Amino acid sequence: MGCLVESSVPLKPVFIKQPGSIVFPLHPNDPSREVTFSCEAQGYPPPSYRWKMNDTFISPWPGSRYRFSGGNLHISQLSKEEDVGIYQCLSSNSFGTILSREASLHIAYLEDFKTQRRSPVRVREGQGVVLLCGPPPHMGELTFTWIFNEYPSFVKQDNRRFVSQKTGNLYIAKVEPSDVGNYTCVVTNLVTKSRVQGPPTLLVLRSDGIMGEYEPKIEVQFPEALSVAKGLTVKLECFALGNPVPAISWRRVDGAPFPRKVDVSRASSVLEIPYFQQEDAGQYECVAENSRGRNMVKGKLSFYAPPHLLERPQDTQKAIDDSLVWECKASGKPKPSYKWLKNGDPLEAFEDRMQVVNGALSISSLTLSDTGMYQCVAENRYGRVFANAELKVNAVAPDFSDSVLKAQTLARQGGDVLIECRPRMSPRGMISWRKGKEALRESHRYQSCFMSFRPHIMQRKQVHIYSFKSSEINIWWNNPGFQSQFSCILACSPPPVLHTAFGKLYFTPAPSRAPTKVTWNATSTKIILKWDQVKALENESDVMGYKVIYKQSRHNRQSVVETNRTSLELALPVHEEYIIQIKAVSEGGEGRSSTLITIPRIAGLCLYF
Repeated sequence: MGCLVESSVPLKPVFIKQPGSIVFPLHPNDPSREVTFSCEAQGYPPPSYRWKMNDTFISPWPGSRYRFSGGNLHISQLSKEEDVGIYQCLSSNSFGTILSREASLHIAYLEDFKTQRRSPVRVREGQGVVLLCGPPPHMGELTFTWIFNEYPSFVKQDNRRFVSQKTGNLYIAKVEPSDVGNYTCVVTNLVTKSRVQGPPTLLVLRSDGIMGEYEPKIEVQFPEALSVAKGLTVKLECFALGNPVPAISWRRVDGAPFPRKVDVSRASSVLEIPYFQQEDAGQYECVAENSRGRNMVKGKLSFYAPPHLLERPQDTQKAIDDSLVWECKASGKPKPSYKWLKNGDPLEAFEDRMQVVNGALSISSLTLSDTGMYQCVAENRYGRVFANAELKVNAVAPDFSDSVLKAQTLARQGGDVLIECRPRMSPRGMISWRKGKEALRESHRYQSCFMSFRPHIMQRKQVHIYSFKSSEINIWWNNPGFQSQFSCILACSPPPVLHTAFGKLYFTPAPSRAPTKVTWNATSTKIILKWDQVKALENESDVMGYKVIYKQSRHNRQSVVETNRTSLELALPVHEEYIIQIKAVSEGGEGRSSTLITIPRIAGLCLYF
């Protein structure tokens, strides 16, 4: 671990090492068969780690094949049936949870050929022939060669003979007497470095004549549509049988010349395009031609690129009730789609206050529960990338340091005076004024107005006192979670008299309990919801009523119904099922949501009595 991890300064989890994809070479007699995925994060408190395979958490137990060591995952006794998949590391501390990039595990292997003998292949002289390789079960990149009669005599490729590195088959455009003999396919796994030989195939000339001339027949061709990643090398194969031996040529259908990086003179049966770029995309044509005719095949190469982040969300601190907009942009082809995670889980925008538009996440009316680690995930079919950011939602006690009440306010007896109160606080509280021990009510002499300023969460309460009379004013401030006291001095002249005003804050939070025992019944015309009454705790504001939020399952639009009872009637969900949650409401705000309930679609309901 680095020094930052050992520091006592609070720090969110930040990956300094993430797992990478692994191709493990599996050898039949290898007893170890163990791989390690690495994962390390810095943070304080020191992060803990969990792992997922194919979106399911891994739970090691004593004696299991899975073992955690710090943030690393060790897998022993690898099985190609059970362990191949996608792995991700999760790192957590008190700030929240982040999810690592995806890492794949593939197990490379090469089994033996099952067939021991193959039937002879009989052809006429001048005829074309294809000898099948039929590679055994495998995983990992293969290369193919053919032995002619005995090792180390290998088939040499030329314009008449071709070994496809896609299928492994041997193609002879025009058979000659010198081609008679045994042919053996040799398969090599480039990952495991293992090599196996297939059973020999005997090529025999028929005695019933020589094959006449015929036009080219293309036996090896590239796909009609092929997607190629940026920066890769693509190889297109094309080979034809025919008599005389066909000549192979290549061209771009749009007539554009090949770039210098493409060596057309060496292309023959394989056109190689290194470091593929957007301008290399297009339609390509292979032409096979001899004196008897010509044939051609075409294929389209498409350019693709996995997502690449262009704009990342940044760590942000916000106050309660404020709004958040995080931009997240990525390039890629095809165009990436976006989703957001909070503490490693998908962010479900059930509430209208959360929206994701073109990658940008917006959350309005922030609450303390919105605090956590967020990740923007940009993905297309060729990959995904993660961008991490921390959101801190702060509760700010009323603070008058930036807007201290005037020590003295001069007023003329019989005139008007304005007293302003501008504290900084979050969440927004309620302001009331008192004159002495009595509440100050608006009248023709006393008028108040409230103003809120963003983004600094400045809240302003003004009291206009008309026909001012010198007196003492106590200012009482109600704000969930805090208490504070301040004073202001009013001076009236003439005669000069000083007066002091004091302020206090009271904690009146919303109910902490969610509605429970939510049930529903259906009649022929309606749904009846019922739930238990929510009782506020001693230090909480009393429950004034309830808010029922519901929507149809395939729609984002929500409906909200408020009631002061513990039951509610809704129309039958005829077309789609309902998704419903219930909250208690008090002067302190909305309480916790009940567990989501789903009411299935009810169509053609008939009740018989």
